[in-house]
This record gives sequence, C-alpha cells and structure tokens, in this order.
Amino acid sequence: MEIPELPLGFTPKFLTELFRAQGYLPEAETVASVALTTIGDGTGMMAEIAGLSLEYNGEASSAPRHLVAKFSSQNPTNREISMSYRLNEREARFMSELASQTELRIPDTYYVGNQGDRLLILMEDLSDYEVGSQVIGADLKQSELAIDALVKLHAPFWDRVADLDWVPHIADSFHADNMVQFSNIGAPVMIERFEPVINQTYLNRLDEFLAGIPRLQAMMNAGPVTLCHGDFRMENLLYGVQPGHDGVVVIDWQGPLRAQGMNDVALFLGQSTQTSVRRDHESQLIARYVEGLTALGVPGLTFEAAFQAYRASVLYNWVYTTVVGGTLDVSNPKAYAWIKETIARQSATSEDLEVFDYLS
Repeated sequence: MEIPELPLGFTPKFLTELFRAQGYLPEAETVASVALTTIGDGTGMMAEIAGLSLEYNGEASSAPRHLVAKFSSQNPTNREISMSYRLNEREARFMSELASQTELRIPDTYYVGNQGDRLLILMEDLSDYEVGSQVIGADLKQSELAIDALVKLHAPFWDRVADLDWVPHIADSFHADNMVQFSNIGAPVMIERFEPVINQTYLNRLDEFLAGIPRLQAMMNAGPVTLCHGDFRMENLLYGVQPGHDGVVVIDWQGPLRAQGMNDVALFLGQSTQTSVRRDHESQLIARYVEGLTALGVPGLTFEAAFQAYRASVLYNWVYTTVVGGTLDVSNPKAYAWIKETIARQSATSEDLEVFDYLS
C-alpha cells in the first residue's frame, strides 16, 4: 500500500484498507473514526509519534482499538538528515528482520512500511509504561535495567554481524562519513547554542577532535563487533510501572549500527544516567554488563578491557552531541532541554574520565 503524507493521511479509509490487507479487519467491517494524540513532542527528532484511538463499524474483534503510530518527521531539516542516514530503512528492516532474534522486549507491530522518505510503523499501545526522561536522567535502577537490555541486544549478535550488509559499520560507511561531515558542520552551532555546559577541554581541543574522528571510528569498529542500537537514551526506553509489566521496553530502532557494544553502554551512562549516579556506580554498571554477556556465553571479556573501551567510547560519543546539538532544529523547548542535559552529562563524564587523553 502507498503510505500517505502523515499525520493527515490517518483517515478511516486508509486504516480500513491497511488493516484488511494485514488480515486484522474483515471485508464487512470498517474503521469508523480516528482520534490522534501527539506523543513525545520534542523528544524524538527524526520521526514523530502519535497515539491512535479507533472506532469501528462492526465487531472488529482482531483489530486494535488503541495503537501507536511512528511516522516521518514533518520538519524538513530533520527529515532530510534522516534520509541521509537511511534511518527509515534501518528501522523498518530491524523491526521486520531482526527484532525476533533477541529476547529484548520490543513493541509488537501491526504494520511496518518504508517508501522513499515516508515511514510508517503501527505498534502496540504501551502508554501505561513510563517514558524515560532525558532531562531528569536515569537513576540507578533505571540504569541497571538499561544495561541488562543492552546485554540482551548485544549477546545474540556478538561477532555475528558480517551478513548484515544493510546495517552500516560505525567506521568506513555512509554513516561514518555523515558523522564526520555533520560534526564539522555542527560543532560551531552546538557551541553557540550550549557553550555554558560544554567541557572546556572539548572547546580547547575541538580541531584535534574533529580531525581524529575517523581514527576514533576505527577504534569503535575494532572487533568483536555486535549489533548496537545507536541511539540508546532515556526517551527511547519505556519503564514498567505496573504488575505484569516488563522491566523495560526499547523503542526507536532508526539507527542500528555494527560497532563495539560499549558504544551503546557509553552513550547511555555518559549522557543519560544522572551524573551523581554514574560517579557512584560507574564501575558497578560496567561490571554488570561484562558479567551479563559472560553469562550468555560471550567469551574472553574482562572488566579492565571493558572499562578502557568505555572511556574511548565516551570520547567518540562527542560526535553524537555535536551532530544532534549542532545540526538539528532545537527550537522546540523540550528538544532544547533534553539536548542541553545530554551535553552537560557528556561534559561531566569526559572530565571525570579524562577521555581527551585518547587524542594524544
């Protein structure tokens, strides 16, 4: 089916045809009405999310009455960047091809489609879960659940990603080239927007950092490589709060990468975990990751090597804050707030771990 321009295209006619094609709605029944509610305004940059409440003419016994729709951003700047990174294709293919290969809790889907610059994913309604807040940051329990989720994602693919040609490597790929290009474009803009919370060493060694990105990418791509989420932060985690809930559900699969698993770990601990929590429990959380992978059969891991990979990954993840803070539209106050906190935590982590030593 052709995906219409959304959200205007969420009409009873379109959803009737779609659910019939997917086998959820018999010919004798139709979608009578659609009510749309925006979800997470300002927290997602490359796509938009809405809750859909549907009424039907007829029984519609197997068709959902409440679901969540994810679709392409209406912001032209963010939409163009999304296309340059092939984010729609990567998310659609992950949900269709790889989600079933991990025990990680991921939303069930009713439909996954990607056509040109138009993405549409219809998934189960998990609005009774608590969405992680990047502004507040993760406490210790939330950080532990996040680490456990990464173990479930990384272990099945550990050193087994050679055939995933459509998933870019963190180095020597279109993704890597874009990160270099957009880091150079975004750095002065990010500094102008967020200089009060940026680590002074980043400012002093910016030219050296930008020149060193390809070398850092090669470090992040040194084996063993696994399947990484690529954007593992608080707003992409749904935490269970009721009896029967899973501990955490992971959403937003636009950016899967082939890279060292520590890249995901460092992104979360360095940018999402509350700074005081990270300082008090950093080693414990790295050890939890190593022990979790070892328990699932990943061989040859040591805490010492993992911690050094963590430090290097924290340095590399300045490309994330530089690109997000310097190239995306942050005019939405919520977007500005979470990016500011992300940069502030990245700065504190970098200073605590003296990560810029890796540039020498």
